[in-house]
Amino acid sequence: MKHPQAYRNQQVVILGLALSGVAVAKLFHELGAIVTVNDKKERDQCPEADELTALGISVICGGHPDSLVHKDVKLIVKNPGIPYTIEPIRKAEQLGIEVVTEVEVANQVCTAPMVCITGSNGKTTTTTWIGLMLEKAGLKPIVAGNIGRALTEAALEAGPDNHMVVELSSFQLKGTQDFHPRIACLLNVYETHLDYHGSLDDYIASKAKLFANQTSEDTAILNWDNPTCRRLIGEVKASVLPFSIKEQLEYGVYVQTWPSGEIAGTSLQSTSTEIGDKHIVYRDRNGIVHPIIAVKDIGIPASFNVENALAASCAALTLGVPFAVIEGELRDFRGVEHRLEYVATYNEVQYYNNSKATNATATIATIESFEQDVILIAGGLDRGSDYMELLPVFQDRVKGLVAIGETKYKIVEIAKMAGMSKIKIVDTDKQAKDTIAEAVREAAAMAKPGDVVLLSPACASWDMFTSYEERGSMFKQSVHTL
Repeated sequence: MKHPQAYRNQQVVILGLALSGVAVAKLFHELGAIVTVNDKKERDQCPEADELTALGISVICGGHPDSLVHKDVKLIVKNPGIPYTIEPIRKAEQLGIEVVTEVEVANQVCTAPMVCITGSNGKTTTTTWIGLMLEKAGLKPIVAGNIGRALTEAALEAGPDNHMVVELSSFQLKGTQDFHPRIACLLNVYETHLDYHGSLDDYIASKAKLFANQTSEDTAILNWDNPTCRRLIGEVKASVLPFSIKEQLEYGVYVQTWPSGEIAGTSLQSTSTEIGDKHIVYRDRNGIVHPIIAVKDIGIPASFNVENALAASCAALTLGVPFAVIEGELRDFRGVEHRLEYVATYNEVQYYNNSKATNATATIATIESFEQDVILIAGGLDRGSDYMELLPVFQDRVKGLVAIGETKYKIVEIAKMAGMSKIKIVDTDKQAKDTIAEAVREAAAMAKPGDVVLLSPACASWDMFTSYEERGSMFKQSVHTL
């Protein structure tokens, strides 16, 4: 797309309100475009509408009228979650009208270098970690995107001395054309969001758009252990900085056992250098290995958080953040809400909120991070998966299941196949808060001292909740009222 200034006196349609829609609508309006904002929700469900109307922006709620998209419309900016199958998008494609997401708009107006993170799992933790490292190093990060703040709003605030640290979803990336991050990080790719993308190939292609416009002067950070990421390494034009838990790389950030004759740096500040300790290290282009931190000293548990730590270290190192700063933030960080979040201990049973686990891969990784027996609360929006990948971990690690949501019967079938005897199904005809409260009570009744009760749904939240955040918050409230 062209710079937003080029749309002065031209018609621009914004599909979907929420944070990103409001920010984009304001930008185009201020630059003189003729802006129409449309949301399928009724007006009383669109609290942002009054603010835009007061500015003189046309807002249409309650559906998508046939007259919304026509030959005089020059650009459509759609909310990332809106599928490409709706009639306004189909009509735009027939008329040859550009359809982009807010990320493309932000790219046009941002003067700060962008550090962008995507992946099926781990995006928010890694994005937050990078932001903390850059802040400690004085690099003036602004954290935005899928993590909560509208990217366009943040991009307008940023200057050349800032660094934009941006979490991006496949939904956002699919609607980009010229988007060009300075540093692009792909954490992993697993089968998810196929109801939106239609195929795994489209999902992967959307993630890969992160690298599409990078040059040899940019950096691409990819997970060497993930087959899809490794395949993409051969396709990107940027300088590749890989990370790995499983292999010692010729160049990159990886995990290796201490001590090693290769390690000759003095920057190590971990509390332990005992024989057999695993450390995150960086091997530079000259083959010198620099220790960063002992894995056991990382502030948040679980192997998938080691991957996130590796990726965050890669981004920080690319920007020249000192080893001591990276080590300190890896040690001190205690995680992000709704991601393996400790809630409370009652009757010697620990309760953890992992509502952000919206696919089976994330749930499996979380379960495997515990040594204790797990009572699992799972289920949610049905996207067509059979959840068979849960069978091994159900057989080995899960002691009991409380199933909720549209997928409850599918997940229960896997539990039965695993030979699980403690299974409860919570009726979802009641309100969401009552459903989650009952699920917590049922899980507490199953648990014995030393067990873990874990909300890790393996599904999106939208069958009962407005977001995974709402689901997690209701879970925490229910735990605290036991």
